[in-house]
Amino acid sequence: DLVPDTVLDGARYGTCTLRAASVRGDSARFRGELRRDALLTARFGTGEHALLLVAMATGARATPRAHRAAAELCRWIGRAVGRSHARLADDIRAGRRGDLKSGLHRLTDRSLGRLRAGAADQGLRPEEYAATLRCLLLPADPACRTRVFFGVGAGGLFRLRDGGWHDIEPQVTEATGEPVVGFGSPPSETPRGDRLTTDLGIPVPPSPYDQRPEPPREPFRFRASIARPGDVLLMCTAGLAEPLRDEPALPVHLTERWSHPRPPGLAGFLTDVQTRVKGYADDRSAAAVWEA
Repeated sequence: DLVPDTVLDGARYGTCTLRAASVRGDSARFRGELRRDALLTARFGTGEHALLLVAMATGARATPRAHRAAAELCRWIGRAVGRSHARLADDIRAGRRGDLKSGLHRLTDRSLGRLRAGAADQGLRPEEYAATLRCLLLPADPACRTRVFFGVGAGGLFRLRDGGWHDIEPQVTEATGEPVVGFGSPPSETPRGDRLTTDLGIPVPPSPYDQRPEPPREPFRFRASIARPGDVLLMCTAGLAEPLRDEPALPVHLTERWSHPRPPGLAGFLTDVQTRVKGYADDRSAAAVWEA
C-alpha cells in the first residue's frame, strides 16, 4: 500500500530513447487517495538481442484496491513477457505479426485471468478488482525499427511525425443495431421443430446453479508499426489521452517541446506530462520513444 506519488524512468537502447512517467492526478492528491496508475519498465536479455517492455495499468475507479490491481497486472504481464522474450524478439525482427498478435493476446488473457482469480479469492466481483493494460515492446537491435503495442482498455497511442500528431490507437469493431436472423437473434424454433411462442416478459428467477455472469470484457488491441528517424511515439493512459484528443492547445504545446533533435531530460519530460489542462485531473502515465 506504499504507493509513490510519482514514478520516473528513462534509458537509451539502439536507435530509441525512452522516457516514462506515472503521476498522481490533482484530484487524487486533493482527496488524499493513492495513485491508481501503475508503471513498469523492464529489459530482458542483453546487447542487440535485448527486448524492452513498458507496461502501464489503471485500476478501476472508486474501488479501494485499484492500486493493487494495477500493480499486480503490470507484474504479471512483465513475468509473462520475460519468460517469452527470446521468441517475441525473434518474431519482431522477422516481422511475424500474426504470431505476435496471437501470442501477446494469450499472454494478456492469462494475466487478466489471474486478476479475475484474485478478485474471487478476495470475495470481490470481477469489476471491483480490475485494470486496463497498455504495453510497448521495443527491440534493442538498431537494425529493427518495429515497435509493438498491445493492451486492453482505454488510453491512447499517438505518433508525432513531421510536426503533426497522429492518433494511431488501434480501432476495434463492435456489432451495433438490432439483432437479425442468424446474427444475435434467437432461433425461430427448437431443435425438435417446435415453434417458439411469444415472450410474455414474465421475469424468471435465476437458477441457484448458474454462475454469476462476468462483466463484458474489453477487446484486445494490437499494432505493430515501423518507426522513422525523427518520430516520437507516445503511449499513455486515459488521464493524458483524453486532454490530448479534446484540447487542441495540449498537442500544440507538446509539439513545441518534443520536436527538437534531442529528447528532453527526465525532469523536462515529467514537467511536460504534468502540463495542467482545466477539467482534467486524473492520474497520468505516459511513455514516449524518440527515434534517432
